[in-house]
Formats: sequence, C-alpha cells, structure tokens
Amino acid sequence: MQLSGAQILVQSLKAEGVEHIFGYPGGAVLEIYDAILQLNKFRHILVRHEQAAVHAADAYSRASNGQKIGVALVTSGPGATNTITGIATANSDSVPVVIITGQVATPAIGSDAFQEVDTIGITRPCVKHNFLITDVHKIAETVKKAFQIARSGRPGPVVIDIPKDVTQAMANFSYPQEKLHIRSYQPIEQGHIGQIKKATQLLASAKRPVIHFGGGVVLGNASEILTQLIHKTQSPATATLMGLGAYPSTDKQFLGMAGMHGSYEANMTLQNADVVLAIGTRFDDRVISVPDKFTANGKKIIQIDIDPSSIDKRVKVDVPIVGDVKNILTEILAIWEKQSYTFNTEALQKWWHTIEDWRQRDGFWYEPSDEVIKPQFVIQTLAKLTNNNAIITSDVGQHQMFAAQYYPFQRPRQWLNSGGQGTMGVGLPYAMGAKFVHPDEDVFCITGEGSIQMNIQELSTCFQYSLPIKIINLNNRYLGMVRQWQEFYYHDRYAASYMESLPDFVKLAEAYGHVGMRIEKPSEVEAALKEAIALKDKLVFIDFITDRKQNVYPMVGNGKGLDEMVLPQHMCEKKADTHVNKVQDRTYDIRSMP
Repeated sequence: MQLSGAQILVQSLKAEGVEHIFGYPGGAVLEIYDAILQLNKFRHILVRHEQAAVHAADAYSRASNGQKIGVALVTSGPGATNTITGIATANSDSVPVVIITGQVATPAIGSDAFQEVDTIGITRPCVKHNFLITDVHKIAETVKKAFQIARSGRPGPVVIDIPKDVTQAMANFSYPQEKLHIRSYQPIEQGHIGQIKKATQLLASAKRPVIHFGGGVVLGNASEILTQLIHKTQSPATATLMGLGAYPSTDKQFLGMAGMHGSYEANMTLQNADVVLAIGTRFDDRVISVPDKFTANGKKIIQIDIDPSSIDKRVKVDVPIVGDVKNILTEILAIWEKQSYTFNTEALQKWWHTIEDWRQRDGFWYEPSDEVIKPQFVIQTLAKLTNNNAIITSDVGQHQMFAAQYYPFQRPRQWLNSGGQGTMGVGLPYAMGAKFVHPDEDVFCITGEGSIQMNIQELSTCFQYSLPIKIINLNNRYLGMVRQWQEFYYHDRYAASYMESLPDFVKLAEAYGHVGMRIEKPSEVEAALKEAIALKDKLVFIDFITDRKQNVYPMVGNGKGLDEMVLPQHMCEKKADTHVNKVQDRTYDIRSMP
C-alpha cells in the first residue's frame, strides 16, 4: 500500500516513539497536519509562536532521560525563520531536537516564491545537521538519520526541510529497524584506555584536586557514576551553570557553581587547584573568564568530552579524553579502585581546611529586609516549600543567577535554562515542555518582567492544554543584569534598561484564564507561594515586586580572573561569624565522607 510523503513522515515519527509535537500550521505543511490528524497516534501542541515551539521541544528533550526527543513542526518562510533562536539555543546547549520545516514545491525553489526562504542555508551555522528532502522515497531514511544524529555523540538539533510537493507524492513505506551506518558520522564513545590510565594517575598525584563538571554529565546520564567517583576520591566538586543537579547541591563535597556568578569557594578552589578533572564542560568564558589567568598557577588539566572540538579549545589540556563521559568515568573509577589510589591524606586535609575557610566568607550573603522583597529570599522560600525537589525553568538575567545560586538542585534534569546563548523568553515554553514530560511534578518558571514578555503569548497555550505551571516573576522594573553592568562599568548610565510601561501582570494572567497575584511585602511571600502550590490544577502567575537595585554577587568582571571577584559589601565590613544568613558550618574531617 502506497502512502503520501506526509503520511510516510508521520508514520516515521510514530516509529521513533514520538508522543508530542509542538508546532504551528501553514500552507506548506498542511498535508503533514492532515496526516497527523488522520493517524491520531500522537498529540500536537499548538503554540502561539514558532520560537516557542522549538523552545518547548528543547525542554521536552532536556526534561526527559535522553530517550525522548522533542519535535517541532512549522511552515515555510517566516515559520522557519521564527525557529532560528530556538535552534541556536538548543545547539549551544547540546540538546537533541528534530525540527521539521515546510518548504515551497521543488520546482519553485529559488524563484522567490511566496513564503520561500533558504532554510538549509539559514540554519546551517546553528544546527548539528540539516536535510532537504527532494525525493519522497528518502523520507523514512532521513527521519531515521535525523533522530540518530540528534541523540548520539554530542547531541544537537537537526532540521528536516521538506517541500510541499514531496509531502503530496506517493511511495511505499518501510521504516529502517536497525541503526543506520552514516559513513561520515561516527562519534567516539569509548575513551582511549591509555589516556584514561594516565588521567587517573595524574588525578591521584594531586595535592589540591577538584572535580569540575558541566552539562555533559547531565546529557550523558552520568550523574550516578560521577557521584560515586566524587565520594570515592573525597575530592571537592564544582559545577557549571548547566551542570547543576548532576550532583546533589546539598552534599558537603559540593562547593557550588563556578564562574562569573559562582560561589566564592567554588571559584577560589577551581582557580587554586593543582589538578582539575573537567567532565563534560568546555571551559566557557562565563566559567573560567580569562584562560591565561585561569592557567597561571600551572595547574594540570584533564578534560573529558564526547566532542573532540571542545577539547583544548580555550585552555591547554594535559590529558584529553574523547568519548562518552559515563563510559570514561566508569573506567576511571574502576582503575582508581583496582590500583587502590588515594590522595595524600595530609595534603588533602590541608586543602579541605583552606576550602572551609573560603566557605565561611559566604559570598552569597545579602542584607535581609522587612520592607522590600529580596529576590534571593523568594528563591530560598520556594526551595524550602518544595523541599528542593521541584522542576525549575528560568529565563535569562539576574533571576536566572539567583535561581542557580539559591535553589539547591538535587538531581539531573531538574534545572532547565539557556546557558550557551542566554536566550530571554525560554522560561515559559521550557516549563510547558517539562510539564508534558512530567505532568505530575511541580514545575516553576522563574522569570523577570523583561524576559516573560518575550513569549508571554504562550499563556494561551497553557490555558488550552491545562498546564498548571507556576510563574515566579521577580519584578524589579529593570532589565536587571543590564542595569547591574551599567552600574558597575558605565557609571550608572542606565541606557534603555528601565521598563517604563509594564502591564498589570495580574490582569494579564487573568485575561488568559489563569490566576494572578501581586506580592509587595516580604511577609506575604511564603503565604503566596503556599497558595500557588496548593492550586494544583491552575497556572498561577505571581508578580513579586522586588528590590529594584539588588545585584548578583559574586561577580567576575571582564578581563578578571576567578579570584578577582566583586563581592558583597559585608565581606569587607563584617567578620564571618556576624553574617545575618551565614551558611551552616560544614567543617568536617575528610574521613567522615562517604
């Protein structure tokens, strides 16, 4: 029995186990939409903007265990161009997504036809791979390749551009059952055993070791083996923004996030270590700042990454290992145990005492207030009420950093945000995608009054599909991070950073059919959050009116090293034992570690 190209495409998606598609219809993809309706085997989610479709599909992949691949479907022309921000965001953060774009009929390609753009050319710089299908007989094989490429090696987005006449053409359908051999694409999964042995030996020789991990651990589902290695070696551990949750944030060996807004102890430890085991992280500029300053003390670096182009890219690496992080960590742990490696006890004890001294300085300190809501207080209260267990999505800006600093993530894929691109507007569609994967879990979107308006139309989508997301709007009436930089580096010249005509977010939420709250007093914060959490079947938008000029500390400025942080004022004025919200004393003997 012959099927149309559109039917073949839809049957192929069914064969890949697709359960949800996020999209927006248009002329070039009407055959595909008709085939989806007729097959009736998976759910199409009608977003209100194509950018949100890709963001939601992106979060769908992030929130799953790596087995579910988010899919977006859009039409040609502006439908396709509206996806670019979402594609670039997924590409920077190595998220597997398949984006299907409609195209004008093949005879019209290149003729400036209505709603024609060169989707392949436009997306080439920001995708892992893309395909233009011109033969109906190639559809099934192309879909198989797209999913295979998206999820394997270093994951990433794959675009399938399909002309309308190809969706209308007829052909026999047969979907490949086995993994396809793609001659030009053979990702390395097993690390070189010689390099692994060398790395383990170098790590064991350290007097000031640190295990530094990033989003690659989350993407590689290597959290469990990472935890075993950290406990076995008794080493301190730091994370990138994207690595948060790969290791429990409340564990005493975890020093927090490192980088531009990382914890004081994490940055000082990473800067002063003599051996760094870097796992699934690429030494981004927001993590280590200036490469020459990072390597100035002659530290030895071991870097593990599945993408060879990410190794030795910004800093000189002493022991590079290319391969799947889970496989490589398993090998390192086995060698460590077989060789009975241990760190020098005296040196490690001294290292931990130094770290504890840094810890006591509490770089996340802020001045509490009974008069104005501090954004940090909102996050801390949310963490307490959710027992550190909710799925948190964020937009980009100060609120993103406050969420990363003050919400102790306990498991991988609990924290969804845009790291590589820093894309404003992702928070709400990310929450949508996460909620479709985990309908029974609490999902909170932490956002700001600037970011939320970039995709606020998706409140309509949330109403249509009854998504009871909770939106925490930390409203300081500024583009907060822009304002902070202008304060620090532009002599308080606040050019275009003030939000001068904001909507009434409570009325706006209600207009979309949801519950809105406006909270202005610190004494009302906990009660409002409790009420929102109790409304299990409602989307609740809480507009917290926060301190207008609260800054994110610590901060590593442009051209500075990790040990040259701008710190809270109290660190110059107060002693550690007088901190108002001092971190609980976690001084301990290394022999008490798991």
